[in-house]
Amino acid sequence: MEYRKLGNSGLQVPVLSLGTGTFGGTNEFFQRWGQTDVKEASRLIDICLERGINFFDTANVYSQGASEEVLGAALKGRREKTIIATKGTYTMGDGANERGSSRFHITNAVHDSLKRLGTDYIDVYFMHGFDSHTPIEETLRTLDSLVTGGKVRYIGCSNFAAWQLMKSLSVSEKHNLEKYVIFQGYYSLIGRDYEQELMPLIKDQNMGLMVWSPLGWGRLTGKIKRNQPLAEGRIQSGGAVGSPPVDDEYLYTVVDALERIANETGKTISQVAINWLLQQDTVSNIVVGARNEQQLIENLDAVGWSLSAEHLEELNTLTAPTLIYPHWVGER
Repeated sequence: MEYRKLGNSGLQVPVLSLGTGTFGGTNEFFQRWGQTDVKEASRLIDICLERGINFFDTANVYSQGASEEVLGAALKGRREKTIIATKGTYTMGDGANERGSSRFHITNAVHDSLKRLGTDYIDVYFMHGFDSHTPIEETLRTLDSLVTGGKVRYIGCSNFAAWQLMKSLSVSEKHNLEKYVIFQGYYSLIGRDYEQELMPLIKDQNMGLMVWSPLGWGRLTGKIKRNQPLAEGRIQSGGAVGSPPVDDEYLYTVVDALERIANETGKTISQVAINWLLQQDTVSNIVVGARNEQQLIENLDAVGWSLSAEHLEELNTLTAPTLIYPHWVGER
């Protein structure tokens, strides 16, 4: 298994991590993703560890804490061999302070995550989204104190706009506070918006990217093809709710290309899509999910080989996003 630095830190992580959005499935939204219990989760984790993947990604909002509970139970007795990332910010209850990035909510959220995970520290703690109602300095001072207190080892953020991330980094530098070392964001062959604002910033600031939904909400798994009924799975059950729309003809064109390249390389459509991401600038890690062992093993086999320069160029050209202003103006 290949290891890379986690963004602007000294922590070495495998290029793939296991996302646990399928763990628990205790509410309607996450049931569409999966309902993996402790026994099933333990088997998936066994496979990961056998393949050199010791990095597991979760969030408090996944099944309202059930994902963390299942992950914690499945890792019992082998916590010291693993790296755990979790997140806070989004709504965890009906109370006015059970959401956001305030000192009150973050402190409580970390305490609750530690309890559910059955651990006394979190390796990487993410702000799951930007909170425009809380001063950035308050958020960062709270995270800094959690690192100083040993409850959190590294901090990152997810789903920030470029200006929100840059302002946060500037506040950290100004007040000598812990900085976000890693950004977790959506990036796929059918979702390359990341490249226009966030990628140049992350490259400039020597950070890195943890990719979530590398298969575009399951659209690049090979289950969706031209003139073919939709196969059973997450998309068919409504698991793409909240995802950005993708034009059907464009999706079919991309999948056609992926299928041809997969046939030429002896790989699968999803493996080609993940391997393309592994060769893009700033990528530190890709979070892969799996409902079962077969899906997990297929995703893990996306590493250990590389697409050819010709295949990369074809996919880059085919899926190149339309530039937004001022990027189409170009540099002089």
